[in-house]
Amino acid sequence: MLMMTAMSTDTPHRCPAEPAAFVADYAAWMWGCGATCIRTQKNVSRMAAALGLDARLNIMPMHVQLAVSQPDGTERVYERPMRCHGINFDLNSRLSRLSWAVADGRMSPEGARHEFDRCIHLPHTKAVRVLLLASLANASFCRLFGGDVASMLIVFVATLAGFRLKQVMLADGRDMRLAVLLAAFFSAAIGAAGHIFGIGATPEIALGTSVLYLIPGVPYINAASDMIDRHYLCAFSRLMDAFVITACITVGLCGGIFLLGLEV
Repeated sequence: MLMMTAMSTDTPHRCPAEPAAFVADYAAWMWGCGATCIRTQKNVSRMAAALGLDARLNIMPMHVQLAVSQPDGTERVYERPMRCHGINFDLNSRLSRLSWAVADGRMSPEGARHEFDRCIHLPHTKAVRVLLLASLANASFCRLFGGDVASMLIVFVATLAGFRLKQVMLADGRDMRLAVLLAAFFSAAIGAAGHIFGIGATPEIALGTSVLYLIPGVPYINAASDMIDRHYLCAFSRLMDAFVITACITVGLCGGIFLLGLEV
């Protein structure tokens, strides 16, 4: 069988006109925004079927391949790198709804291309809003684990400082692992205020929960899902990424504790 590999030259600001190329781009964005392998495959399969394509999707840790059977018996392979480097639940949900709209016949192929282009260019949630919500959520975790009001305030400030540092470093193009390590270090140093200044009755809970916002919960869950679905390579890749991030959090937390000379 003759195999032809097509590398796209489409810019990310414009959807390709060819249905197979459009589905390949869709798969790359779906995979990159944090969807599991099984969800990506199901969404792509229903879209491809609705568009009249005989397609098979192969998912790798950093790229996807869409093999489309041609009428003459040959196959054309579309390879796309992972487009969105970060978990984005809003984009994930929008792209899933798009696949159902196409599958149910509620959206034409041309309309699907325009909607896809609109989805991937929607502005992200404002950084300040994410910062405040993450800080409030982490302070709530402190309360959930038995922290008092003083500890909650310490955790709020520690999360505010660490998360903001992470945002600035990532916006500046710094390595994700370094950003997490330094964010954990600063959050732990601020979270130790209860121990150093005798604030509150639960300083150990404040220190322990000050870095919880950095825990890579979604990668761990996705890795388990991919492993259950027998996508072992992607599962291992995601699991290793989660392990590395967890190790960076541990180093940052321990660094803050040792620097301040705490005995916990």
